[in-house]
This record gives sequence, structure tokens and C-alpha cells, in this order.
Amino acid sequence: MKPAIVVRNLTKTYRVPEKTNGMLHVLTRKNKTITALNKVSFTVNEGEILGYIGPNGSGKSTTIKALTGILTPTSGEVSVLGFVPWKERYEYTKNIGVVFGQKTLLWWDIPPYECFRLYKEIYEMDEKTYEKRINYLIQLFDIKTFMHTPTRKLSLGQRMRCEVVAALIPTPKILFLDEPTIGLDVVAKQRMREAILEVNEKEHP
Repeated sequence: MKPAIVVRNLTKTYRVPEKTNGMLHVLTRKNKTITALNKVSFTVNEGEILGYIGPNGSGKSTTIKALTGILTPTSGEVSVLGFVPWKERYEYTKNIGVVFGQKTLLWWDIPPYECFRLYKEIYEMDEKTYEKRINYLIQLFDIKTFMHTPTRKLSLGQRMRCEVVAALIPTPKILFLDEPTIGLDVVAKQRMREAILEVNEKEHP
């Protein structure tokens, strides 16, 4: 199969102030280097699902930010769908969907369904294509009973299902998920996984 993501020696370091005791830090400021990613390499083929696991602080979110073009790495090479994410971000982001567990794609005071309509306009989808897509996703993720409720009133599990639906509206070629099941119970996690697997099997046979 054709590689969709190729990562070679991806490295990200940060320079941060080094804390010292007393007033010495005021007179002499020293910095230290923090390594968030150290020569990470992997390949993901089209249609594959990759679970990227590790303890807190191991660089999972940093990797996803580099792969989605949010962050520019210190060194290394990344190719996603033939794009260098941080160099060709405008065209690149038209081909991907992204869900961050700690950030929202929805507007708090607007029901998810109205948010979806806004994304239809952002992605310049025609009405027929949008209706077919959104009806499929509404049924698959079982959100019909609460999609007209203001986002701020939804439970975490309900909101995360709507977040994934929002990311899938434009039929992205790749979907990046950063902790999409955080805070969900076992049943909600399983439902989310099954829905995502079905989308992948249907759109990447």
C-alpha cells in the first residue's frame, strides 16, 4: 500500500529559562534545552489505523501538532499525503481532520447541528453532498437526539462524538485524533472506536 504518512528523525527541542535559587536568576539568566521529540520515525500506509501511545509528557501531542502543521519541528522530515505540513498548511489542511480532546471544534452556545452547517460553508460543500454526508454521520455516531442542544449543555461523551462528526464532515483523507476518548466511560469509548472503524473501512476499503 502507498504510504500516507512518512516521518523520519522528527525532533523538537525547546529553550526554557533555568530556575536558580535566590536573586541570582535576576542577574544571570541561563537557559536549558528540553527535548520533546528525539528522532521519531514511522510510516503509516493508506487505510491503516495507528495507535500512538505513551505516558504523559512523552511527546504524543507534540507529534500530532507537527503532523498537522501547527508546530514546526527543530529537525527531521515529515511527509503527509505528499505535503510538508508546516510549509504547505493551507492546501494541506483541506485534506485532513483533527480532533484534540482538550480543544473544541464546536461553539459553546450553538447546537452542534448549527456548527456543522457552518463547517459546510467553510468547506464550500454543496447542499446535496453535505446532506448525504451529515445524515450518514448523524446515524453512525448516534447524535440525533442531542444535536440541537447547545454544546455547553452536552455531556463530555456527547460532545466528543459531535467533535469527531465535525472533523469528518469534509471526508478527510486522514483523521488525527488526540485523546478523543478522554474522560469517557468504557461503553462510550467502544462506541466511538466502532464508529471510526466503520468510517475507515467504508472510505478506505
